[in-house]
Amino acid sequence: MENRLTKDFKLINVFLVIFIFVCEILSAEVPRPRGVSLSRAPLYPPIRTLHVNDDYCDCADASDEPGTSACPNGMFHCTNAGHRPLNIASNRVNDGICDCCDGSDEYVSGRSCENNCIEQGRSAREEAQKKAELVKAGKELRAELSQKGLQMKQEKQSMLGELEKNKEEASKMRAEKLALKLEVEEEEKTALSYYRQLEEEQKKKKAEEEEVKSRAEAEETFNRFDSNRDGLLDVSELQARQNFDKDRNGEGRGEVLLNGQTSVDLETFLQNCWRDVKLYLMKDEGAYQPPATETEDANGEVEEVQEDEHDEEAHEEEDEEEEEESEPPQPEEEQPEEEHPEDKFTVEYDEDTKKIVERATAARNAFYEADKQARELEGEIKAIRDYLEKDFGPEEEFATLQGQCFDYQDHEYIYKLCPFDKTSQTPKSSSAETRLGVWGRWGDNEEKYDTMYYEGGQQCWNGPQRSTRVKLECGSENKVTSVSEPNRCEYFFEFFTPAACREAQPDVRDELHDEL
Repeated sequence: MENRLTKDFKLINVFLVIFIFVCEILSAEVPRPRGVSLSRAPLYPPIRTLHVNDDYCDCADASDEPGTSACPNGMFHCTNAGHRPLNIASNRVNDGICDCCDGSDEYVSGRSCENNCIEQGRSAREEAQKKAELVKAGKELRAELSQKGLQMKQEKQSMLGELEKNKEEASKMRAEKLALKLEVEEEEKTALSYYRQLEEEQKKKKAEEEEVKSRAEAEETFNRFDSNRDGLLDVSELQARQNFDKDRNGEGRGEVLLNGQTSVDLETFLQNCWRDVKLYLMKDEGAYQPPATETEDANGEVEEVQEDEHDEEAHEEEDEEEEEESEPPQPEEEQPEEEHPEDKFTVEYDEDTKKIVERATAARNAFYEADKQARELEGEIKAIRDYLEKDFGPEEEFATLQGQCFDYQDHEYIYKLCPFDKTSQTPKSSSAETRLGVWGRWGDNEEKYDTMYYEGGQQCWNGPQRSTRVKLECGSENKVTSVSEPNRCEYFFEFFTPAACREAQPDVRDELHDEL
């Protein structure tokens, strides 16, 4: 294959030499006004060239002044024999700058322009040959990528068919398990209704007993503190006791415990004051410990810290300030949990009820497992359908880029391109990633597969959402070669990949066709 390639390039070089020779002969022999290409020479017959290039613009289309700068919208043609021909604006003619490699644009300016078209042409042909070799090798790699992409698509389509069948079976299984679960739970509900009623009665009885006990204790405390036996408990009677005025300065907590009232009767005491008084007495006697909170010590170990009663008022004031200043915390989203009746009751079930509860638990677990499998299949099917709907190029040549990411680093940032997913930017000094865009679409022009657009990135401060345009170039490997920000919050990546190697680059023959 290498020998054949070498022969092909030798033939091309021979053809180019002959071609340049013919061009030079034609350009020398065909009469035409200065600044006119060979293809347009027949438009200027000698008999009608009196006003051509007379340095006066007669025609609106500037066709009468192809070789001067008289017309502002004129064009000057550089023959550039041996290299690419070139059309330049007429205002660049005789401006003292050599724009044509043959120097034909500076014929009266006094500027001496060296004719280096042969050297430039040789250099251009060598560069074109290198590009042709790169494109040829890239096209071979692209063909392999296309084959892999098509194979991946077929595999996904086959997998989708299998998953659809499995999903249908899983959905049936889930429906069956759900029906069984509902049926057994109904039986369980009926069986447990007796125990539910029994427990409610027990709770009610216990609450009544606690109420009686608490009332008796409250009455005993009220009568004990009502020293003058007038049926009223006032602040002075509370503060006369050491429990409520430990430093004996007459400024105890009596008024606080009575909810700001100077005195209360027994019923008011029971309803509004007893709970606080009882809690205070329990703390005073050491029978009550506040809930422990966890903190970390200097070594990172967790300690339990209990609030002291002397800090209680300060904490209350701090809590009030925090409630005013801070926003209420957002509750975390809780996953719904199935309520298990056997966990609710403390009464002992009979053997038949236990078996019913066990069957219901087994039915619930079986349904959860069937539901999990069905949802996993639905997720896989959705992922495959999303894949099949993506445009990976006319021959699926870009499909292998899916799931890969490519980095580019400059002095400050690490940029990341994940084709068909996102683009991002991460400072080298931290791990805070900024999303520059998510996969949006291909380009809008005829060569749509030369450009990728990533849109809807993170919002710029006081600006638009970030976006990225990725220019695809033919290359022998996948590589991001440059990143820039031409406009605020608009990024430009240059990405070389074999998947972008299509037709060969235009060579010298294509660009010299005008001289034939």
